[in-house]
Amino acid sequence: MDQVSYKTTYVNKETAQKEWVLIDAENQVLGRLASKVAKLLRGKYKPSFTPFDDCGDNVIIINVEKIAFTGKKLTDKVYTRHTGFPGGQRHTSPDAVLKNHPERVIQHAVRGMLPKNRLGRAILKNLHLFAGTEHNHQAQQPKAIDLTSLT
Repeated sequence: MDQVSYKTTYVNKETAQKEWVLIDAENQVLGRLASKVAKLLRGKYKPSFTPFDDCGDNVIIINVEKIAFTGKKLTDKVYTRHTGFPGGQRHTSPDAVLKNHPERVIQHAVRGMLPKNRLGRAILKNLHLFAGTEHNHQAQQPKAIDLTSLT
């Protein structure tokens, strides 16, 4: 019999081919942007995808304050959080969050699309959000990509 090995090879954190990717969020719909960014962070666009390890890319998103919402989500959507004290439930809209902390809207959407475990928390650290067109990762020479090319 032919001794061909059909052993599955996995990529680990040391052997993963991680890249730096730059995305412009201007006029991008929040949910569609977040789902593609989550797949990039996870590494699902790579043929060497490993579901239990961090093998995705580092993603830089600029112009986060110019994100688009469809319908009336900008005013009608509600973010709920709790302070931890009795009666401490707080509600805010994306419009109010965009004025003070525009990065949190995209971070909240992407975090909801990642695994809810220590791997998801580690992957979220590969997401870098910036209001405006300037970012402090020029030394990594990020590759600008168009999200419409991803499926």
